[in-house]
Parts: sequence; C-alpha cells; structure tokens
Amino acid sequence: MERKYLPTFAELVDRLSIVQLKSIFIQDHKKEYDQEINDIVHDLDLIIKEKNIKLSGDMIRAILVIMLTNRYIWENESKARAGGSSQDKLLKLTHSINGVRNKAKNVVSREIGERVDLKTDALAAELIAEFGNWDVWNEKYEQ
Repeated sequence: MERKYLPTFAELVDRLSIVQLKSIFIQDHKKEYDQEINDIVHDLDLIIKEKNIKLSGDMIRAILVIMLTNRYIWENESKARAGGSSQDKLLKLTHSINGVRNKAKNVVSREIGERVDLKTDALAAELIAEFGNWDVWNEKYEQ
C-alpha cells in the first residue's frame, strides 16, 4: 500500500530549516539532528529528480524567507517561554511571522505544482513595525 499524504517539497524544506537550527543550537542531540538532515536532503534530492524541479528566483527567495522566519520564531518563542511583560506581544508577533512563513511555503509549492495551505494567517495585521517590516510579499504572491 502507498501513502496518500506525504509532506510536500516545501514542508520538507521547512523541516530542514528547523532541524538545521536544532543541529546548531541544541548540541546534546546534534548527531540525531544531523541524521534527520541527511534523511530530508535525501528525500529532497529524490523529489527534485522525480519532478525535474528547476529553481527560480522566487523559489530561492521563498526558501530564504522560510529559514529567516524559522530563526525569528525560534528566538521569539525562547523569549516568550522566559516570561515577562512582553510575552503576549511576542506570541502574537510569532504567530504573525508564522503566516509569512506559510506564504513562503506556498510560493515554493505553487512553483512545483504541489498542494498549498489555504489558510496562511489571520493575524498578519499584527506585524509590529518595531520588529521589522515583515510585509515581504507583494500582490504577485497573494494567490
């Protein structure tokens, strides 16, 4: 029997980004994270070959946004877990940045004809200017 619901290419790229962060910043399990990295890279290579995926500038940009948002979410979740008066603002910001991350994954998925996440984020308006201009997608990407 074959699986019917596999991670998309974009979901694997996203997971690779997260596991790479863990490999760098959680030294206690570096060996395990590095093995997961190798497994994900293997699967990405298979998909690239099977689908004859050609990189585009939009895909490269979206992959960079995925990595950047994952790092930013990582940092803010750590601060939020530590508590303090800014915790509520950080959690809303992290949720909003997650919407930017999901849009980036959709850019990658659309480029190669895979399924997309139809609900990217309801809190995009919560992107607070003091934390940077996270409005990185123009109407070209708003599909």
